[in-house]
Amino acid sequence: MKKNEVISVKKFLDQKLKEYNQYSFIEKDPISIPHRFTLKQDIEIAGFFAAIFAWGNRTTIINKCNELISLMDDSPYDFIVHHKEKELKKFLHFKHRTFNTTDLLHFIRMLRYHYTKGHYLRASGEPSLETAFTHSMKKKDADVGNAIRGFHEYFFSLEDSPSRTKKHISTPENNSSCKRLNMFLRWMVRKDQFGVDFGLWKSIKPSQLVCPLDVHVQRVAQKLKLSEGEKADWKSALALTKILKQFDPMDPIKYDIALFSLGASKSL
Repeated sequence: MKKNEVISVKKFLDQKLKEYNQYSFIEKDPISIPHRFTLKQDIEIAGFFAAIFAWGNRTTIINKCNELISLMDDSPYDFIVHHKEKELKKFLHFKHRTFNTTDLLHFIRMLRYHYTKGHYLRASGEPSLETAFTHSMKKKDADVGNAIRGFHEYFFSLEDSPSRTKKHISTPENNSSCKRLNMFLRWMVRKDQFGVDFGLWKSIKPSQLVCPLDVHVQRVAQKLKLSEGEKADWKSALALTKILKQFDPMDPIKYDIALFSLGASKSL
């Protein structure tokens, strides 16, 4: 983009960011699910499921997330860590689009493994899902690509991990945009005074985040001449992120809130 175009688009997105990056954004977005909780691990688990379920109608996504959390007795971390085998029967009829019981039971199994005896638990301090991502990162990594690659490998490292579930945990290795994982990382890593994102994780820098790119954000980015890619893939996500870093090199993914909201509201 030419310098005058960069200035013009940045001014427009800064204006839209002020409009959309408000606490009122939370209520109708899947991020409302982790905002129900105060315990760090509850926020991580609820946020992870909310992000993974985040495709399709937002009302349906939120309803299915609330259904799942209810099945976990409204205490996701306590349930994940302490549930008995017989308690898993109540999940046998749970489904969200192509996410079925097989997928859900693997998620529960893997989360329990990570929080109780995972290889990447912190040596000291409270357990966190953060280490499931950061174990594969290097300090000088420009982005979270290695974090997501490592998480995908780790998430299916247990014996008898179902192959069908791999479609729900994306990876740059398949040139996926990894929209849902990038959105989850945005929630966990970045934070500002407006209170939408949590900023719980400190080992990943906001400048390393990659823009959560789906067809709606891609469409808005194309209209604003921020993207030339025809597909919402990893390459296009990195290219868009690179441009957003011209607007704010330290916190480029804050603009995702504006881009997504413009797309969801069909304002552009």
